[in-house]
Amino acid sequence: MEIVLTMLVLGTILGFIGAGGSGFIIAFLTLLFKVPIHVALATSLTAMAFTSLSGAISHYREGNVSIKAGGIVGIFGGIGAFGGSKIASLIQENDMHYLTAGMLFLSAILLLFRMIYLKNDDRTESSTNRYLFVLKAALLGIVTGILSGTFGIGSTPFIQLGLLTFLGLSLRKSVGTTMLVIIPIAVGGGTGFSTEGFLDVTLLIEVLVGTMVGAYIGAKFTNFLPKMVLKTAMVMVPFISGLLLLV
Repeated sequence: MEIVLTMLVLGTILGFIGAGGSGFIIAFLTLLFKVPIHVALATSLTAMAFTSLSGAISHYREGNVSIKAGGIVGIFGGIGAFGGSKIASLIQENDMHYLTAGMLFLSAILLLFRMIYLKNDDRTESSTNRYLFVLKAALLGIVTGILSGTFGIGSTPFIQLGLLTFLGLSLRKSVGTTMLVIIPIAVGGGTGFSTEGFLDVTLLIEVLVGTMVGAYIGAKFTNFLPKMVLKTAMVMVPFISGLLLLV
């Protein structure tokens, strides 16, 4: 019950900022509940598929999802995540703590940098050649998928930055579309981890019960709260997650 309640709170936050939140979940599982990091990686990444599905549906109903961009990035992201999970199985547990924390810090810094220079939040998808659009989306998916599978994180800030910068989505559309992208990435990475024997089904169910309900509720606040609150939360979640992993 403690895990379920904790995940309910985390899920609400993650649904609000449009994140699968694998890094956030990993940090709490390893710190509070002493779960081995590779098991936490496998469980949280798999849970992200279900959590993101709940959040993506809610964001879609709010008009915050680009099916075209999300579909292309997600498919290639799933392929990259499966490969990344195989790389993760070769990394020692202590090293994985630092590497995952480092990736979370980097994602927070990059996202903060982008938010500072974000001038226009009323853009639509890029009007570039459709083949170039597909190429950009595929490349974004492969890179973020590998990061997700290797370090057990959803790469949410990297995906959002890519959607904002390369594909020209607005802030709110990038938030909702990221939830869609994370679904196949989580499935690909989770499948790879499960074949290595790291998936804990009981823990997965406990995490899912809390995060799925929380993510659906949290998504309702994305359009309701001020943009500054959304931007601050998007940056602080990966930063705090990285700090927790170093404790």
